[in-house]
Amino acid sequence: MLRAPIHLGLQIPNFNFPDVGEEELFETLSGIAGTAESSGFDTVLVMDHLHQIRGVGPPENWMLEGNTILPALAARTSRVNLSMLVGATTYRNPALHAKITTTLDVISGGRAIHGIGAGWNVEEATAYGYDFPSLGERFERLEDHLRIARAMFTQSPASYQGKHHSIDGAFNNPRPIRGDIPIMIGGSGEKKTLRMVAQYADASNFFGDAEHIRHLCGVLEGHCERLGRDMSEITKTRLGTIVVAPTQAEAERKAESTPLAAHVPADRRATWVVGDPDTTAEQCQELLDAGLDGLIFNSPYTHELETVELIGKTLGPLCSDVPSGRSSVG
Repeated sequence: MLRAPIHLGLQIPNFNFPDVGEEELFETLSGIAGTAESSGFDTVLVMDHLHQIRGVGPPENWMLEGNTILPALAARTSRVNLSMLVGATTYRNPALHAKITTTLDVISGGRAIHGIGAGWNVEEATAYGYDFPSLGERFERLEDHLRIARAMFTQSPASYQGKHHSIDGAFNNPRPIRGDIPIMIGGSGEKKTLRMVAQYADASNFFGDAEHIRHLCGVLEGHCERLGRDMSEITKTRLGTIVVAPTQAEAERKAESTPLAAHVPADRRATWVVGDPDTTAEQCQELLDAGLDGLIFNSPYTHELETVELIGKTLGPLCSDVPSGRSSVG
């Protein structure tokens, strides 16, 4: 398996920017991705949603389809990895999804990461006519997906007989540029999700504060020990929101004044990283010390390219200094 090359990622979950219409939207996104690449980020990620989700904005807000926008951004960048954070296994046939990610890998010159999870948004699934089976079945489908994706990334033709999804002599040509594509699983479920991370994935994305991250890394380490997996092969990341400004007072003002604040529950607001460069670096170091290999952030101010640049230049050196192959909690 490949180690997913994620040290500092920028997630773009929102496509409504001040004074940006439909005709200007893609150029705005290209500018964001290009600025991220030049300022210290090594990964750009988008969500796999069909309308906006609670915690980010109202459902009528704009939402671009993730697997469509990533290849477009690949053509406007040259170094950053590209991924969804994360795909919903219920939205696509696993073999088709693996083919889509392989296409992204070829277009980008080997920069694709296959982000996947069990899916959670029942309101969205219902709105767009997707089945939304029980959690147990979604995990069964996720396990089929993981096995099919790995088979298609590493074999051609590929075959697998699963409980819900199967392939029989599926060709995946042209092949991934690196001979395989890193798989990232999103979620913090301790019994099933982290077991699948230990068994199948190259990267895992968590939520929570440093204490919770330390706990999750310990749970993952336990699964790795039981399965005989070297935990250092798995990149551990955490998704959060950041508001950084030249001064602490300005950062706090911006955090309170953003429209996003009205949509975020108090417990999630408590995990935001807010402050001047020194303060945010200290907060992020605590997260890395809890056992993470990389950090992924979104920000309500990604349309301000100078803010993207400030985040990248503040955290890029910090994250690039994380020892590769760390296998136990900090």
